[in-house]
Amino acid sequence: MLIPARMSEAEEQRWVSVMLDKLAAQESKRVLGDAELTERAERLSAQYFDGRARPTSVRWVTNQNTRWGSCTPAEGSIRLSHRLQGMPEYVVDYVLVHELAHLLVPGHGPRFWRLLEAYPRTERARGYLEGVVAADRLPHLPASRGE
Repeated sequence: MLIPARMSEAEEQRWVSVMLDKLAAQESKRVLGDAELTERAERLSAQYFDGRARPTSVRWVTNQNTRWGSCTPAEGSIRLSHRLQGMPEYVVDYVLVHELAHLLVPGHGPRFWRLLEAYPRTERARGYLEGVVAADRLPHLPASRGE
């Protein structure tokens, strides 16, 4: 966050607090519960796979820090990393479609990628996620006060 240099430290702290509260309120509106996540996966399966991908469970997990999602086809379970919460809907939908496709094709071969061609924002979502990964690898510098 950039803050004008003319702000006092007290004004800066107040402004940061206000902005963080706004961001938290926006994010809490966007975070789906597991039940809504399951409904969303079912809608996406119907839309892109004629309902053939039928997950038995879809849920958020906090133990996936190197993957965006995972699927166990034998169980029909899909897990999405909590790090996706608050990202644009089309990105979460892409990860869901990706994992739903694994219920139909377990690996990442040509048949799998042909299934994903049905989702029109695949490349954009993949680019977004690649950008997040790249940003996470950058050295984190101390915040500038706009000076």
